[in-house]
Amino acid sequence: MPDFAYESEHRGRVAGIDEVGCGPLAGPVVAAAVVFASGVPEDLLDAIDDSKALDARKREHLAHRIHEAPGVEIGVGAASVGEIGTLNILRAAQLAMKRAVERLPSPPDMALVDGNRLPDLGVPARTIVGGDRVSLSIAAASIVAKVTRDRIMARLDDRWPGYGWARNAGYGTAEHRAAIGAHGCTPHHRRSFGTVRRQLELFGAAASRNGQTHHAAFAEGEAR
Repeated sequence: MPDFAYESEHRGRVAGIDEVGCGPLAGPVVAAAVVFASGVPEDLLDAIDDSKALDARKREHLAHRIHEAPGVEIGVGAASVGEIGTLNILRAAQLAMKRAVERLPSPPDMALVDGNRLPDLGVPARTIVGGDRVSLSIAAASIVAKVTRDRIMARLDDRWPGYGWARNAGYGTAEHRAAIGAHGCTPHHRRSFGTVRRQLELFGAAASRNGQTHHAAFAEGEAR
């Protein structure tokens, strides 16, 4: 389970930072920064874990508790599908992290970043490989980012039904890939990704002209 050891190595306000959504075929990449400025509440010490180790219901509950924790500071940032296509997914994820830090009430004294690539955050920072498994602040950020992105994809699923985004969050499941093949792509698909690009090449520009799906079953969702 994650603990507060890495945070305790540094003085001042320490932010944990993590991103979610580098792998999906659709939707933004989302990052969160979490600072437990007053320490971690007792009931969260043994509950917060890497978001990937938690089911959706547990993540939702913990995200609510993290937001309600005394003295907690949270910043959330995202990079759009257009920015992913322009920058590439790694740089877009780093941009989302920078935006998350910028949305904190004030710059942290230190940022702990999950992974092995250090983005330019404008503040002192260090990377921790597997940080969401060992740092409470990073694990909390992974939960906030995951819940935020899942909510975004559920809202997009209402507008663009048929791709299963409320269930697969834009990841390349068999259901999602089949829907791309049958109905083309939406403006929220990452056309720079090989799987999406191959589907577009296979089914032609008519299936996704101007980023719009033309299948009749999706007309109502497109009009919303």
